[in-house]
Amino acid sequence: MTGAGPVPPEGPPQRLPEGPPYGLPVQVAHRRNPYAYMLGDEELDALLLDVGRRRAASIWRNHTTGEQDAPRGAYPRPRMGFVLMDPTAGPWVPNEEAVLGVITVGEDGHVSLPNAAAKAGAHRRLGRNNGEAVHVDPHLLGSGGFRYGHSAEVRGQIVGASSQSTDQDLYEAARLAAEFVDAVNDRHAAWEQRQGPGDWASPDDEPAPEYRSMTDWFTPR
Repeated sequence: MTGAGPVPPEGPPQRLPEGPPYGLPVQVAHRRNPYAYMLGDEELDALLLDVGRRRAASIWRNHTTGEQDAPRGAYPRPRMGFVLMDPTAGPWVPNEEAVLGVITVGEDGHVSLPNAAAKAGAHRRLGRNNGEAVHVDPHLLGSGGFRYGHSAEVRGQIVGASSQSTDQDLYEAARLAAEFVDAVNDRHAAWEQRQGPGDWASPDDEPAPEYRSMTDWFTPR
């Protein structure tokens, strides 16, 4: 993206122009949109881009500042990759299909996406911070698991992040998760104000087919 008009998820990832105040390019794409009742695909990408910009500012600041001015230490690399899982996906959905979206920061942020994905996927499988499997219970890691780092979960939103130290990755993942949750909830509140009274998170106030099919076998007398 070059200022406005995010692209559809099937197209090229969006980019944030280099320069102040971020200093780093940001690219986003989503695979699933569980919030289609209130956010179109472009609006979801714009939300991801907004929270990605905030992380870009943090990464740039902590990478370029002196060690004494970086609360968690100076960041070793001017890049990061983030993987967000879909908090609405059921546990039966495979990890590779339960990815909500990705955010990359920096020219080579994409190289860290597999690392971030491994953290987020393990967190979703285990139900807790991937760092426990890495640092405490490596028997939970399994072949092909990523050997470093933590993952974050904020109010059900799981995020994996990678490229910095383990604690720096954890901080950035937690901040992104919190800001994404706040942004979605703010937009939901605004949608409810526009939509008015109702029972279902849908434009036509109808339940998802899943919920009908759970009981459509029952015939009342």
